[in-house]
Amino acid sequence: MTPLATYTFAQPWWFLALLVVIPTLFIAGRRGLTSSITFSSLGILASLAERPRKNLLGIHLTFLFLALVSGIIALARPQHQTTYSFQKTDGIDIVIALDLSYSMIIDDFYPNDDRTQRPIMRLDAAKGVLKTFIDSRPSDRIGIVAFSGRPYSLSPITLDHSWLHNRLNAVQLGDIKEQGTAIGSAIAASSTRLTDRDATSKVVILITDGASNSGNIEPVEAAELAAKLGIKIYTIAIGTEEGRVPATIQRFPKQEFDIPTLTEIANLTNGEFYRARSISDLQNTFDTINKLEKTTAETKNATISTELFPWFAGLALLLSLLSLAKRIVSPDAAP
Repeated sequence: MTPLATYTFAQPWWFLALLVVIPTLFIAGRRGLTSSITFSSLGILASLAERPRKNLLGIHLTFLFLALVSGIIALARPQHQTTYSFQKTDGIDIVIALDLSYSMIIDDFYPNDDRTQRPIMRLDAAKGVLKTFIDSRPSDRIGIVAFSGRPYSLSPITLDHSWLHNRLNAVQLGDIKEQGTAIGSAIAASSTRLTDRDATSKVVILITDGASNSGNIEPVEAAELAAKLGIKIYTIAIGTEEGRVPATIQRFPKQEFDIPTLTEIANLTNGEFYRARSISDLQNTFDTINKLEKTTAETKNATISTELFPWFAGLALLLSLLSLAKRIVSPDAAP
């Protein structure tokens, strides 16, 4: 918005008065009649024509005209308007439950799904897509719970999304000493962080590449409790069937995807189950969740108007006084 766009007039029809003032100025500015008798010499008779009609647009008349224009502007009520925007957002509280078990070290994801490039770990692929997802939800409060053999609060629910980025950058495999995949405990810990919230929608996004094999509560039982609390769970099974844990970590590696359980968790809580075998699958999954979980925002504008007419009214008074003073000082000036 340009600076001039913030100025307006509450009663602009007063400018029609200029249609009277300007012609009046034109008429007043015409010179008076000159003498109709021409003398042939500059003798004594020439003194009779020594006092010609003066230009009626004297300084006092200029002041008077400017005073009238200022007065008209004051009557038009110039205003400076400042607009403030207020946004009321019905945000969604989201907790991301991120698997940190050692199987997340499997490097079966390719950047841009280009198999000519060096593959990256499942954990790194998930972290990259999560950062994009977090950036796409600026009005939502998001928290992160990491888990392997037990859950660990990586970040409380917050609107400080830069903090979430920093926490995701810092998290590494092995940060949790207890190994395993405690999906039930992760759901319970995520639900606990959402229990006391007053958000219109509460969501848990569970990202894992294995079956639950540890923890103090079964995944389905934790999902049933979450459903009673009005929490929706989206489950994402990440990784390919061909991926294997390095022999240095697991001597007889095997895949432990528990798709039936992850599907049941989602169904119990009115969520959805997704299967992500590539980065594009993972991106599409979070795009879908973005569309399903929409944040509504209501924007209200308030405009404050500052009246400027006192300045122009004061200027009109000042110019009128100057015109009167000039008239008194030069009484011979033609009116």
